[in-house]
Amino acid sequence: MAPTEQQRKQAKLKQISGGKAPKARVSRYLKKHVEAQLVEGAKSALLLKGIKCSDSMNTVLKDLRAMKAPYAKLLSKNNNIVPFQDEGQQSLEFLTTKNDCSLFALASHNKKRPNNLCIGRTFDRKILDIAELGVMRYKSLADYAGNPKKRLGSKPMMLFVGDQWHLNADYKRLQNLLIDLHRGDPVQKIVLSGLDHIIVFTIAADPNAVNDGATTNKPLIHQRTYYCKLKKNPNGGKAPLPYLTPSGPDMDFILRRTEFATPDVWKLATKQPTVNKAKKKKNKTTNMFGETIGRLHLEKQNIEKMGGRKSKALRKAEAEEREEEKAAIDDELDREKEGMAAEFEQTYGFRQEE
Repeated sequence: MAPTEQQRKQAKLKQISGGKAPKARVSRYLKKHVEAQLVEGAKSALLLKGIKCSDSMNTVLKDLRAMKAPYAKLLSKNNNIVPFQDEGQQSLEFLTTKNDCSLFALASHNKKRPNNLCIGRTFDRKILDIAELGVMRYKSLADYAGNPKKRLGSKPMMLFVGDQWHLNADYKRLQNLLIDLHRGDPVQKIVLSGLDHIIVFTIAADPNAVNDGATTNKPLIHQRTYYCKLKKNPNGGKAPLPYLTPSGPDMDFILRRTEFATPDVWKLATKQPTVNKAKKKKNKTTNMFGETIGRLHLEKQNIEKMGGRKSKALRKAEAEEREEEKAAIDDELDREKEGMAAEFEQTYGFRQEE
């Protein structure tokens, strides 16, 4: 008999608070569903409000839940959490573990940092990365009411435009965090009809374009979301052509503060188990045409002694060849004997008796 929902919650809270470990079926459930897995599923995101949250930032959280659904959970109450302090990080670790979420987004608004959005992720129930974003402009899903929207649970295509994404270490880690936030359920293959929206992140070329109270000399990042409709190519061909329609949400933001993992913790978090690593196949390659070519290692074979099926004509030819070889050998031996007899007669003056 499986544990009830109330028993699961009580066992989780007891384990988080450091109480006595649960037993029997509750313990088996926690071992199966809470501990680390060899193949992880989709990461859920916890969306929550800070000490103060404006209406515009509340709309950002609601749209993010709609984009992440069904892997998102929105908390309605305000929380006294400052994410860059130890107490705030402990509260985030508790809430993410309690709600079984490895990603989080905290929206807040104050005079020093208006329209603030902190996104982050956890590893082993501890805070791994935090990035603070300042929202400068936002266009919600409601502003695109008549336009088509993505399907529930569909995976996005993501495009990052700008050199800073691979030249700057902070933006490179932010790119990895954004991919982790939006990627959805990991799959091996996907059909073309499942590609229904694309999210584009573009870094503005001018680094001095934004200068707000909290951040100076930071490049502006433009986030645009488009609905993708695949249609038949009028010029022919099997690959369809994508037609993009703005569907929202759209956002312009800057990167304010960051607290990324140290190299040691990052290496531990990205370590892959050896069970999941594909073994290298020896003596097996694939050519340019997609054909698999194998190489066999055998001992050297003596082809001359190999027997095979022979026809009557071949047997006669081989017998004649053997007779000719035998006759040639006999002639050579006779010549050698005559030469040796002549040499003996010349030396000793008489012929050797046979």
